[in-house]
Amino acid sequence: MSHLPTLIADLALILACAGIMTLLFKKLKQPLVLGYVMAGFLASPHIAFTASVMDTANIQTWADIGVIFLLFALGLEFSFKKIMRVGGTAIIAACTIIFCMILLGIGVGMFFGWGRMDCLFLGGMIAMSSTTIIYKAFDDMGLGKKKFAGLVLSILIIEDVLAIVLMVMLSTLAAKSNFEGTEMFESVSKLVFFLILWFIVGIYLIPLFLKRVRKLMNEETLLIVSLALCFGMVVLAAKTGFSAAFGAFIMGSILAETVEAESISRLVKPVKDLFGAIFFVSVGMMVDPSMIVEYAIPILVITLIVVLGQSFFGTFGVLLAGQPLKTAMQCGFSLTQIGEFAFIIASLGVSLRVTSDFLYPIVVAVSVITTFFTPYMIRFAEPASNFVDNKLPGSWKRFLARYCRGSETTMNYENLWKKLLLALLRITVAYSVLCVAVIALSLKFVLPLFEANLPHFWAAMLGSVFIILCLSPFLRAIVVKKNHSKEFVSLWNDSRINRGPLVSTIVFRSVVAVSFVMFIIADLFEASIGIAFGVAILVVMSMVYSRRLKRHSILIERRFFQNLRYRDEQAEYLGEKKPAYAGRLLTRDLHLTDFEIPGASIWAGQTLLELNLGRRYDVHVVSILRGKRRINIPGPDVRLFPMDKIQVIGTDEQLNLLAQEMQNVALLEDDVVEKSTMTLKQFVVDADSAFVGVKLRNSGIREKYRCLIVGMERAGDTLMTPDVNVPFEEGDVVWVVGENDDVHQLVGQKNEKRGKEHG
Repeated sequence: MSHLPTLIADLALILACAGIMTLLFKKLKQPLVLGYVMAGFLASPHIAFTASVMDTANIQTWADIGVIFLLFALGLEFSFKKIMRVGGTAIIAACTIIFCMILLGIGVGMFFGWGRMDCLFLGGMIAMSSTTIIYKAFDDMGLGKKKFAGLVLSILIIEDVLAIVLMVMLSTLAAKSNFEGTEMFESVSKLVFFLILWFIVGIYLIPLFLKRVRKLMNEETLLIVSLALCFGMVVLAAKTGFSAAFGAFIMGSILAETVEAESISRLVKPVKDLFGAIFFVSVGMMVDPSMIVEYAIPILVITLIVVLGQSFFGTFGVLLAGQPLKTAMQCGFSLTQIGEFAFIIASLGVSLRVTSDFLYPIVVAVSVITTFFTPYMIRFAEPASNFVDNKLPGSWKRFLARYCRGSETTMNYENLWKKLLLALLRITVAYSVLCVAVIALSLKFVLPLFEANLPHFWAAMLGSVFIILCLSPFLRAIVVKKNHSKEFVSLWNDSRINRGPLVSTIVFRSVVAVSFVMFIIADLFEASIGIAFGVAILVVMSMVYSRRLKRHSILIERRFFQNLRYRDEQAEYLGEKKPAYAGRLLTRDLHLTDFEIPGASIWAGQTLLELNLGRRYDVHVVSILRGKRRINIPGPDVRLFPMDKIQVIGTDEQLNLLAQEMQNVALLEDDVVEKSTMTLKQFVVDADSAFVGVKLRNSGIREKYRCLIVGMERAGDTLMTPDVNVPFEEGDVVWVVGENDDVHQLVGQKNEKRGKEHG
């Protein structure tokens, strides 16, 4: 009998337990995550009455892979552009919640006398609400379309990003025994640097690569390539001192900007579900029942802290961002649980061996309890807000109303200086990061190659020319970009007072560009600062006035933004996303709405001129979506077909009337069915037939009688397809198909000639 490897036996046990518990929790309408945790609890060595996993080390490796897939899938659902779209409300609320909850968690840990790292990791664990659990709760309760639900999901997007940052910071804290503020600053700076670098390079190269090999891609190759990119970034992140989960999230978020994102997400989902299940089962395996009993009081206290803290600070954060009290309380009460990120941070602490054994089971127990209370807290939000609103003094209500209105004005107000300075900061930071990366890679890999094959002077000369040429598009962009923008020109022409600060922005960016060139010259040639400065100024000036470099720089930037926007543009083209101008119509009480032409609609087959929608309903058809084709600003002769999707602009009343009229369908009458019945008949061409001697093409059988000759027999030959240029002969047997009335009329014509002669 062959020996079964321990790993296979352990996986069989894990998946069997997971399968049973997920079915049970699905029946109970509870999150599957809790079912996986319970399955791990049953498969752990702590339960004496059930079979136990034998090789926990191998299972832990699989669990680590599960974390990679979970973060990769999370990155695929995330988009850097989403941060721009969520607005200031979500950012303010998320930052407030996380900062306050971390402090609260540290305070609770200190109250119980736990160690410094236990307190820090506890704060991180209870700061993040569970995206999975909240999504499911909103879906089960039918709240997904509510205003507060959209705001909660926006807050969760920001929390996911901050959770990744927090994991990096906790890893850095764990690695340093004597941690100082400067080291924290270095860690955050390093994180920001690599985040910007990987995002820019990834968005520039990966969509271009996927586009070039698209014809070679099927589902199998797309899955393998995307997983190769994921694990490649995992290795790269580990080499630069970050966690594997961070690398997986970054690659997922880069691929989220490509048109293949939905396909990759769909293909990765089964793999993610498998390894994710193993991870959550491994979470349950680390729970010791005796430890839960021993730490029952801390579990209850932390549960209370999570529920009350998230409710209060969530409400406070959303209020601080300028939302009404009711919306703020609904958001705060929805965030009262911890989930997958708490487990991931707890696993991080265990793998780094900086947290105590009791912390993991405590967090799992708190997660289970808070998850159970989540639907009840969401339902309780509205009665609680009504109660608070009734008890609030009138002066407080007036203050909150004024604050909400004032915040909306502040959040929506953007002046030209703010837009210009933010754009300049974004450009300078992004291109400076690219310059640092190019210099570092060139000094590490390219320059040693030159030095190994050339004398020192020529190696330095060739190396400096190579590096400066690589940097030239970026340095030119730092100095020149936005100098002729609408904001810059408006501010320059608006007042002479603005010209000094505007010139100073150009000077500052020029100094940044010159500094990069000075560093290269001084490092490679050991030249004095004066010489390096003079040469650097000449080099940067030549870059600024180079037309060829200008063209090259514009092409690089255009390619980047095309890659960044292409997914949204394709979604807009296919009608999966509203065009950008649709939002501006709301200020005039107009809307852009999609309507699909029903298959039985009386509109199908008619032209826009015949329908005359503009005069009849006062609406405007701006686009017609037909399969993967889009017809913008269609002309009056364009015909509508069944299943066409039309995009129409109008007011609510106009669009409602249009929707009602569109549903009118063509009635199916009995006589229409009878008349449309098709039949097959044959007739013999006799001597008196009107068709004798007439060619098929001239017979009018198809045009006049609406029948089709499908075959003909002549002189006993087999049935054959007739030649249109051969005349009919006496004795031909003709087979015709058509509607009943038309066929009978045609067959009746064979005696038409005889009737005329007798007449």
